[in-house]
Amino acid sequence: MSRSQILIVLAAIVLVAVIFFLPKVVVNEEDKAGFAEGETAATVPAGHSEDDGHDHSAHEAETSAESAHMAASPEQLMELATVRAKYNKAADPKAKSRLAGELAAAYTAVSKFDSAGYYYEIAANARPGEKSYKQAGDSYFEAFTYATSQQRASELGVKARSMYEQVLKNNPSDLDSKTNIAMTYIASENPMQGIMLLREVITADPNNQKALFNLGLLSMQSNQYDKAEERFRKLVAVNPGHVEGNYYLAVSLAQTGKKEEAIAQFNKVKQLSDDPALNTSVDEQLAALQ
Repeated sequence: MSRSQILIVLAAIVLVAVIFFLPKVVVNEEDKAGFAEGETAATVPAGHSEDDGHDHSAHEAETSAESAHMAASPEQLMELATVRAKYNKAADPKAKSRLAGELAAAYTAVSKFDSAGYYYEIAANARPGEKSYKQAGDSYFEAFTYATSQQRASELGVKARSMYEQVLKNNPSDLDSKTNIAMTYIASENPMQGIMLLREVITADPNNQKALFNLGLLSMQSNQYDKAEERFRKLVAVNPGHVEGNYYLAVSLAQTGKKEEAIAQFNKVKQLSDDPALNTSVDEQLAALQ
């Protein structure tokens, strides 16, 4: 997750609403016309080309309306088309499951994570295992973080949870999977379940950076800046170079009236960060403290 996306999270994540992130769309209009009709990022669980037997029109309408596009290279599109053709022609179940994994990897290469999750899920169901379910869960979760509507986020969150739950059956100590499950719950109608899971992660691993960071953000969104300060202090103690952790620690310090320490912390962020958007935000915060 990039630093600019983290800034969006802070503005958008609330305990009773969906997390909204900027979309990541790969195939532009020219690519779509020349590639394959209906070849867009997948809906869940359907969402692939017409020869896959799924209706893609709903998500096509959603993504074509987005203004931000990331064009895939001709080589990437050719690789994707080649693997898809092999997958569609494969008759042997073992070959098809292997090609599903290759197709998922090809979708990942062009940042179409929902489609990647769909095919990783097919591969995982054919050959169940912790690694395969984790790949599917991670892909669905990545797509979830870019969802542009509450319904889309809910669908992708459910898919991510179902894959991670399979991971946890094999490895209950996989705290990364548990943390991601928690974040999908926080963006659902049952945010407290997500918060409870994050606290379980912290109990098991008090230095878990991902859980500390997300708990800190949640505290900020509920205006509990003292608790946020505590979380971010712990985070930067564990990882002094965590840029976003340092930034939000500075924000928390400013909100709790620790002006001089906040100024020093913001200046530290400027030393750590090479992100123009984040540094602009730091300058605005510093100006407000003067």
